[in-house]
Amino acid sequence: MTIRVRQQPRSRRRIALRTGVPLVTLALAVTGCGASVAPGAPAGSPRSPAASHGSRTLGAGSALPSPTSTDAAPVTASTVPSATAATCTDRYLSGMTTAQRVGQLLMGGISAAQPDQAQLRTLRDNHVGSVMLTGRSTAGTTATRKLVDGFRGQADQVAGRRVGLLVATDQEGGRVQVLSGPGFSAMPSGLTQGGWPTATLRTQAAEWARQLKAAGVNLNLAPVADVVPAALGTRNIPIGSFQREYGHTADTVTSHTSAFAAGFAQSGVMTTLKHFPGLGQVIGNTDTTANVVDSVTTADSGSLAPFRAGIRAGSPFVMVSSATYTKIDPKHLAAFSPTVIDHLLRSQLGFKGVVISDDLGNAVAVRSFTPAQRAVNFIAAGGDMILTVRPSTVPAMAQGIQARMQQDASFRAKVNDSVRRILDAKHNAGQLDCG
Repeated sequence: MTIRVRQQPRSRRRIALRTGVPLVTLALAVTGCGASVAPGAPAGSPRSPAASHGSRTLGAGSALPSPTSTDAAPVTASTVPSATAATCTDRYLSGMTTAQRVGQLLMGGISAAQPDQAQLRTLRDNHVGSVMLTGRSTAGTTATRKLVDGFRGQADQVAGRRVGLLVATDQEGGRVQVLSGPGFSAMPSGLTQGGWPTATLRTQAAEWARQLKAAGVNLNLAPVADVVPAALGTRNIPIGSFQREYGHTADTVTSHTSAFAAGFAQSGVMTTLKHFPGLGQVIGNTDTTANVVDSVTTADSGSLAPFRAGIRAGSPFVMVSSATYTKIDPKHLAAFSPTVIDHLLRSQLGFKGVVISDDLGNAVAVRSFTPAQRAVNFIAAGGDMILTVRPSTVPAMAQGIQARMQQDASFRAKVNDSVRRILDAKHNAGQLDCG
């Protein structure tokens, strides 16, 4: 989350928050209310280990299978690319095939404990540009790094230059911590973190980020910026029942999401504000329930303060929820709403970075739509990166986007804009070869 940028060797950047907290070069790159939770989670919980697909073990250091076709294509928190970044990004973008461009819009989930070769091949054959480690792994930092390095080495190339992968996971704390074992700390719940002084949280977050970076992960799908009212508490299934919130007031959530993000930036790992425009006022969990509705939040609600503050600080990623917000756009799920994404998030709040969806692969909230419709609707609404924890949905999503591109010039322009934003983030992360 940055605003000041200066050139660094090898196209990396150093950044500083408006708050004065120094940020160091960020390194590599999902989920939302559908975060993985610890064993023993109650029914209706965020994604459990069993929801992560992949039954065959891929040994440490294993790579993504080679593609069957050649046709396809520190993270600074700065959301406005420099002239150098723009030139590098444009060079990559102009060299990409349509299939490669579409692949950059997708983030596929892979089990952190038992990666599946067939699923990895699906991601590779469809030129998927980002990966999310899902489920539960107790393997530790060293083993995770070997695994990540293996499939990162097989990322797509454009004109002989690698398009580096963004590797993400859900590492919030408490019952939402995908990676554990040797080298990883046991992170307390968000509610516990919210009771700490912000300086303490920032220091701890910097250490947690160093651990992720050592494991090869460059994007954390956290912090949770949702404000759960005290009166709702644990009746709020996606957040409150798991104590994922930092507190019950906008002030507490704002100060502690900012501290968490600053600590991660200090250690070179990107963060994601989620789940815009907030899941604090709902009852149901969009992963396990259809027709989740927020009838309270408006475009001017105080509960948007954590998002506003993070965006002003330069947040590189914002995740959009799959609930419906009747006082903002009663006709569309937020993830499919131009009013939520293009108008509120982009225009009113001024967000310039990457808009990522909550899970669109397995969530019950979107099951009335085909995978192709989910992908097309999200991009048409102004979204950039489609998260799916089910790699089997990737081919249909990619095909749906390509078909719409052939039919609609304005949609094609949206795709190119989204790819450019994603490549800018990768450039800032040092994942593009711009030498």
